[in-house]
Amino acid sequence: MKSLRILLVMLEPPLPFGNAAARWFYVLLKGLVERGHRVTAFAACSQSADIEKARDLFPAPEYDLRCYPLPERSGLRAKLETIRRPYSRIFSQELRQDLEVELAKPFDILHLEQLWSGWLGLKHIERAVVSVHYLAQIDLEYVRPVTIMGYIERQMMFSSERYLVKKYKYFRSCSKRLESEILRGNPTAQVTTVPFGLDLTQYAYIADARRTSEPVVSLIGNMNWYPSFSAAERLITSLWPQIKQRVPAAKLQIVGWEARRALSGFLNPPDVSIEENVPDIEPYFERTSVFLYAPARGSGMKIKIMEALAFGIPVVTTSEGIEGLAARDGIHVSICEEDEGLIERTVRLLENPKLQNQQRQAGRELLEQQCSPKVTLDATEKIYQIISTKVNL
Repeated sequence: MKSLRILLVMLEPPLPFGNAAARWFYVLLKGLVERGHRVTAFAACSQSADIEKARDLFPAPEYDLRCYPLPERSGLRAKLETIRRPYSRIFSQELRQDLEVELAKPFDILHLEQLWSGWLGLKHIERAVVSVHYLAQIDLEYVRPVTIMGYIERQMMFSSERYLVKKYKYFRSCSKRLESEILRGNPTAQVTTVPFGLDLTQYAYIADARRTSEPVVSLIGNMNWYPSFSAAERLITSLWPQIKQRVPAAKLQIVGWEARRALSGFLNPPDVSIEENVPDIEPYFERTSVFLYAPARGSGMKIKIMEALAFGIPVVTTSEGIEGLAARDGIHVSICEEDEGLIERTVRLLENPKLQNQQRQAGRELLEQQCSPKVTLDATEKIYQIISTKVNL
């Protein structure tokens, strides 16, 4: 398609091994520029060290990437802004001002990654597409806060999601489930489902010689995110004891951001290791026989499952865990909702290296077919084409 002037807003800097969403942002920014689009990208940054990493990967003048530390806000003004526009506080005043300068110039597409960035484009809905990664109203539907403030924050989050979904015309969802939920809140919206893209050149398929010879079950994920925490809790309390009983030599490793803090009540069982905030995840995947991820609830695509498939790790999960991928049980991954079936599938894989290899090869191929940069960027450009055509009618 013709070259477009695109303004791209992201909640984290685009890094191939940064925040989970940052992996997709990396594919998106890199791919759009390689395809000849003129992109000015704005990224809120929760980690100051990530700013330099992103600038090194996307140097000027080839890229126009602008990174902004999260603002330090307090006082009455900050509280009023939180009430007026919940979860908009991650965008600094500098980011907002610089974006407004660019919005005042001619542009074709305002691409807003993740729903909270929707606060920044309400005056430009005719040219804006909002990318929805997950919805808290799904993920936290059955979570009951234990404090009044927790209840208030939950309600603010839900009402803000509903408000922003109603305001926009064009959405990119990463799963059909999210598409249906967006249309339920805004029947007139135009929603296109496009899976996250992953730069698979960053993930070398782990050869047999590099894989562990021990039966190791792993779960890797951010324990500050409810789906990952619920998956870890279920694994430790309900699944692991029976797996260990049936495969006495088995070991369990749980790795993730704030894992030891979040799982502080489960730190001492034998043959269970819990590690947090590690600098490199690949060694933990190399030590994994089976990746077991069974969240109680969780909308959207699970980046850690995608990474497991990319590295060539057999995955056992639920329909929630594999959302957004057209995977078949027993072929690409092992899928079941009930504890008994999850345990059975995990034990079967632990005891059968040949089955592990069949499934991990099929899983990697599935990812290449559905989540390559080419596939996901082609689909993203089609959304741009729809918006551009309607604007120019």
